[in-house]
Amino acid sequence: MVCRLYIDEDISVGSSMGLPADQGHYLRTVMRLGPGSPVILFNGFGGEYHSTIEILTKQETSAYIESFNDVSREMPVRVHIVQAACRSEKIDSLLQKATELGAASFSIIRSERSSLKLDAAKRDKRVERWQKIVIEACEQSERTMIPQVQWIEKLSDAPNKGPAFTLHPDTDTSWPEQRHHFSTAADITFAIGPEGGWSHRDIETLAGLGFQSLTFGPRIMRTETAAPALLAAIQSLLD
Repeated sequence: MVCRLYIDEDISVGSSMGLPADQGHYLRTVMRLGPGSPVILFNGFGGEYHSTIEILTKQETSAYIESFNDVSREMPVRVHIVQAACRSEKIDSLLQKATELGAASFSIIRSERSSLKLDAAKRDKRVERWQKIVIEACEQSERTMIPQVQWIEKLSDAPNKGPAFTLHPDTDTSWPEQRHHFSTAADITFAIGPEGGWSHRDIETLAGLGFQSLTFGPRIMRTETAAPALLAAIQSLLD
């Protein structure tokens, strides 16, 4: 498998470009590559660039951009995840897995029962860390678009693109009744509760924003399991 790297800048075919020191270290010491080795670069704007390492030393790393492949590995429907803030390790896990399974964006949001509380300084650092997890998952899963991660302090500000649903066991609306949306809509939003579930007030707030409560099978999933399970189920309908 050819190594893939995300580059946060414009990439031009037929030119050489320097790579960041941390990526040079990764290519040299982890992947054990050298000059002449192939590498694939992408910048999150779609497609990927087939390249060849030119220089790979402790002081400098560069690659020559050979060609552009206008490939897309995105789902035909953009699935947006509104995740109630929970323990950090759970967010790390769901971001990684949901990115690999095709999520289009993530909004980490405070709810009445959220266990994670961050001040402004910690919040910015945490979002930066979460975005890095998403980028690494895109590199591994061969995605060419980068889902964006944002923190939202108030549940009343939850975004809802396209048909919007929240998972809640105490409702009569089931997954099969709404599955037609998953193959016809351009965007879908799912709101997923924290470890203790949504409060009654949370459900009322989400309903006021247009979120419809939905059950997803007879079992109760952990908060970090829900988003990957939803994405896998939607992908199976589209294949």
